[in-house]
Amino acid sequence: MKIVRNPLKRFYGRRDLHFVTFSCYRRRPYLESVRARNRFVRILDEVRVRHRFALLGYVVMPEHVHLLIGEPAEGNPSKVLQVLKQKVSRCLRGNRTISARQLRLSFASEGEEAPAFWQRRFYDFNVWSAKKIFEKLEYMHDNPVKRKLVSHPKAWPWSSWSHYTMQERGLIQIDSLEEKRTPRKSPHP
Repeated sequence: MKIVRNPLKRFYGRRDLHFVTFSCYRRRPYLESVRARNRFVRILDEVRVRHRFALLGYVVMPEHVHLLIGEPAEGNPSKVLQVLKQKVSRCLRGNRTISARQLRLSFASEGEEAPAFWQRRFYDFNVWSAKKIFEKLEYMHDNPVKRKLVSHPKAWPWSSWSHYTMQERGLIQIDSLEEKRTPRKSPHP
């Protein structure tokens, strides 16, 4: 029996922002340590500079990440996420490239080796209105509080909350909403 996956439709090239969510393999908490989250943010900044895309919001959770990004100068958000996920995986797994078997993650608390760091797919939502931008930012910034990791977003430095609320840089530079684009009037061409 052949399994056919539903093809995802992604809409690029319309100057929309993209709210993307991607998860660690089987939602395992590979980003639960401060070191792992800090490295993720550092690599995100490197990839953003290299691929020249706007970063308007983010939150790094122990087992998943939310980003609010613009489309890169060249390529598309899918390519950017592929590069980001590969770089983070290589960094946190160790820079081994000999064989797939040697790249497996092994955690003492788990009886099996993980064949991947990230889930293959990601969720992408085109954001084209100011209302949706603020809705997605609020959702991201409330994530650590809802998960009871902290009692207030200010206590979770791995998000863009400090940029929007305190006008502070935080761990990574956030691009200004006003400079990047004017939202389209309708999501339909």
